[in-house]
Amino acid sequence: MDVDAYLDRLGVAWPATPDLATLRHLQERHLAAVPFENLSVHLGEPIELTEEALFGKIVRRRRGGFCYELNGLFAALLRSLGYDAALHAAQVFRPDGTLGPPLDHAAIVVSLDEEEWLVDVGFGRFSRHPLRLSGVDAQSDPDGEFLLLDASHGDVDVLQDGKPQYRLERRPRPLSDFVPMAWWQATSPSSHFTKSLTCSRPTSQGRVTLSGDRLIETVDGVRHEVVLASEAAIRTAYRVYFGLTLNRLPTPPGESPLTSGALSPTLP
Repeated sequence: MDVDAYLDRLGVAWPATPDLATLRHLQERHLAAVPFENLSVHLGEPIELTEEALFGKIVRRRRGGFCYELNGLFAALLRSLGYDAALHAAQVFRPDGTLGPPLDHAAIVVSLDEEEWLVDVGFGRFSRHPLRLSGVDAQSDPDGEFLLLDASHGDVDVLQDGKPQYRLERRPRPLSDFVPMAWWQATSPSSHFTKSLTCSRPTSQGRVTLSGDRLIETVDGVRHEVVLASEAAIRTAYRVYFGLTLNRLPTPPGESPLTSGALSPTLP
């Protein structure tokens, strides 16, 4: 782990101490600097869940990723900075209120000052600040009000503005546990990630998202959407809004260029 290069990617100086204020700042900067995106799924790029591969993609190539990639590498950075940080699996709630499959999502739990904190930089629009896992009251955040409730088997249900988001396991997992589900998410016709194309990050006034040729900006709660008329305009939007320089544009969903083995899982 080249910590200096990772911190430079985030625009952050080397922190003086691994405390809560620093954790909060690191999470905010990670969300702002590293987009949540599933472009690899539509570019035919393999999803490699090793710290070396993730560092090359997110830091060296200055790309983003989805939950397993973003939280997988951020947890490694936090450990390098002296935090007690571990990955935890979660099941995402579907719109009908049922739960998705196990290991549907990966989040981070940080143990700090005899408290546990939920940290997540890989769930799209979610909390910008750490959430206290033991909190019984609603926790306010720039992106909503969060409530963490006890669920069955010691798990924790995470609600955002009253809507269930995911059910978090309390036991830690190694990054390698998520390899099979990451492969499924990147290849299955039933996966949300193969059905949609997205690149998104929060801004100081809201959020900006590029979905194919649709650029969506939310500013102070007001949504603005424009359709980009050319490939040149799409490339410019990726560069200007997300800092991504792409050699080629991702193929829209339904027109996948992938062969059956293009995204086979790479084990750590």
